[in-house]
Amino acid sequence: MEIKPVNGSAIVALYGVYDADATIIGEVSYWIGARLGIRHCSLCDITHSLFREKSEWRLNQRLLEQEYGVNFQTFHRDDAPDAVRELASGAYPIVISQDSAGAFTLFMNNDEISKCEASAQRFLEAIIARLS
Repeated sequence: MEIKPVNGSAIVALYGVYDADATIIGEVSYWIGARLGIRHCSLCDITHSLFREKSEWRLNQRLLEQEYGVNFQTFHRDDAPDAVRELASGAYPIVISQDSAGAFTLFMNNDEISKCEASAQRFLEAIIARLS
């Protein structure tokens, strides 16, 4: 199934960016802060359990690729592609789409991600609804 946004180009990729850094200090700082209730990332809650990536999330990633032809990649603030970081403008977590013409567009902001209530299934449903 080819997904066409308003401009007519198919969405081919989604980039989810966590509100955390990929460094060891960044990872440990986020993990401790999240346990103490002083740090929170709604995208992390969807894709990860306490210590690892959720298997339900991995299955949903494969489904998006196989059924919709959309590759969903996750990044941290400091390792996301430059074009994604520029569009995010520091507002993390966020999901950015890329179409077949190479254009990047805001796909979901933190409020929209949070509405999925840490559920990988609800997140997938929200993505599919936006792709349709």
